Amino acid sequence: MRKEVWFGLSIMAMVVIGLFVLMPSPSEMTNGHLGLLMLGLIVIAIMLGFPTAFTLMGMGVLFTWFAYRSVNPDLAVGQTLDLMVQRAYAVMANDVLISVPLFVFMGYLVERANLIDKLFRSLHLAMARLPGSLAVATIVTCAIFATATGIVGAVVTLMGLLAMPAMIKAGYNVKLAAGSITAGGCLGILIPPSVLLIVYGATAGVSVVKLYAGAFFPGIMLALLYVAYVIIIAKIKPSWAPPLAAEDRMVPLPRYTHALAKTGNSNALTALVGAIKGKRNADVPMKTLLSQLFIVLLPALAFVLLMGLVYQATTRAAPEEPTLTEMGMGFDSGTLSSDQGGLAEPPSAGGGGLAEPPTEGAGGLAEPSMQGGGSLAEPPGAETSKAPADAAAPAAGSTADATAKAGDSESRGLPKSFWITFAVGLAALALFYVMLSFARLEIFKMLLGSFFPLAFLILAVLGAIVFGLATPTEAAAMGSFGGLILAAAYRRLNLSMLKESVFLTAKTSAMVCWLFVGSSIFSAAFALLGGQEIINNWVLSMNLTTLQFMILSQIIIFLLGWPLEWTEIIVIFMPIFIPLLAHFNVDPLFFGLLVALNLQTAFLSPPVAMSAFYLKGVSPPHVTLNQIFAGMLPFMAIQVLALVLLYTFPAIGLWLPEVLYK
Repeated sequence: MRKEVWFGLSIMAMVVIGLFVLMPSPSEMTNGHLGLLMLGLIVIAIMLGFPTAFTLMGMGVLFTWFAYRSVNPDLAVGQTLDLMVQRAYAVMANDVLISVPLFVFMGYLVERANLIDKLFRSLHLAMARLPGSLAVATIVTCAIFATATGIVGAVVTLMGLLAMPAMIKAGYNVKLAAGSITAGGCLGILIPPSVLLIVYGATAGVSVVKLYAGAFFPGIMLALLYVAYVIIIAKIKPSWAPPLAAEDRMVPLPRYTHALAKTGNSNALTALVGAIKGKRNADVPMKTLLSQLFIVLLPALAFVLLMGLVYQATTRAAPEEPTLTEMGMGFDSGTLSSDQGGLAEPPSAGGGGLAEPPTEGAGGLAEPSMQGGGSLAEPPGAETSKAPADAAAPAAGSTADATAKAGDSESRGLPKSFWITFAVGLAALALFYVMLSFARLEIFKMLLGSFFPLAFLILAVLGAIVFGLATPTEAAAMGSFGGLILAAAYRRLNLSMLKESVFLTAKTSAMVCWLFVGSSIFSAAFALLGGQEIINNWVLSMNLTTLQFMILSQIIIFLLGWPLEWTEIIVIFMPIFIPLLAHFNVDPLFFGLLVALNLQTAFLSPPVAMSAFYLKGVSPPHVTLNQIFAGMLPFMAIQVLALVLLYTFPAIGLWLPEVLYK
């Protein structure tokens, strides 16, 4: 611990020295310099261990009083108290924050449903043939469980108890094992439904729905990069991740399989069908055969149901001209691109709302078209010159348009992508049934009891949000109800467990809400003192390009992740960056995705890497904190690579919001 303490003290010393060097003398100090001083002091106070929320409030109130006192000393106290009340009320009246306690409650319920043991075991057996299968199963389990719960500490602690001893016993390198657990456990703060995205959306004024849609593929990309790294390391250094022994891959089979195996047929589907049709089921009850056959046919039934829903959705007649596609967030309904801000002016082409009417091909209240328009399109003098050409245009045009629209509707009903998806899914389904032995059937049943319930819960919540079926708050309520059902299905729902979940939810929600109140007061004080204006002028005076600004901002956020947690970075520093985005023509949605991906480092970077301390608390005594930190470093490099990929190819995060909310 001594190295970590000295590291933290050295950072604080650098901040203090920087304040003394950059600050002018007291006689020359302005209110703007007081704002910068407040920003430096808040970082030092948080690193010293003071509670973040109340430190923000205390600093904000003190410096707000300084700001008002410089204008009118007699009214300074009253104005400061009024500001506190107004800011607190504004935060509590924010509807988006209602989803925070509901998602947290869902997470605590899922955590206490005791699913993670079964999930890890089933994924471990399903991926037994992959190089580094234990570490791969650990990352996948962490990603799924962290997505369902959103509680990094709980996921890292539970996986430290389950996966760390198993990997050490199998001969895995301690650094690889520790890095897999800590990095996988942090994925829940990026992959939706994520509280981080809700906090950023409330802070930056960005639609949480679009943030959820945009963060889906970057989160999956980061998890796949982790898995690829583990597989490559297992190939290059087999001693770091030795393959599992044969006895560790054995799956206990039920009795009925031995009777069916006597026929010599090892395929589960054909053996069950043959036993039902013929006389070979004398030793197996028909009820057992039918129940097992139903389980075997579940993937086929799910595939047929899914393709049927897709068919109905694609062949359904599209609306003529959608006008407002964003749910209740009209100010953010423009097209999403990496070079357009979400809160910037409306787009000049193809956009609706109050923009100037387009000159060509627009409907609604725009100027009538010059060809084929109606009787009010042109003055009477112009009608005579174009009467022969226009006379038959409406009737013929309407018939042709109707025929064209009908043909387009039929062609759009079954696009090429539908048939490609159908063919790929059918091939995968056929391969599944060809390779389905009784051992794989038992693994599939284990996944049915652990993986699929969580996956269904996550997809139901995300689908309701992303496809506009429910608001984030309503979907969070649905997720909480699903967590109750899961806990009851696994016989873990009781009064003591429910009381504990409610208490922890109230505790976490109170922390988040007080943090927002403190951040709101702090931001108001910072703006009153003129600190934001000084930073804006300083950044603009550097004449940075958009690329340079993005690199500078992400480097600052990356470095802030070393001493601070993601909550403090978002509520303190995001209000400083957000006003600058419009000048550099950066979409706040795209910026938020980069920040969410970057803030993964807040849990993996010393000295405040809380996931390392969670893992150290449950690891064997011989596992040192330095080994855990060393194991986290390659995964931090992967996060930087993912950040570069997202910036280079912004469609990774913006394609889905563009398709859904165009």
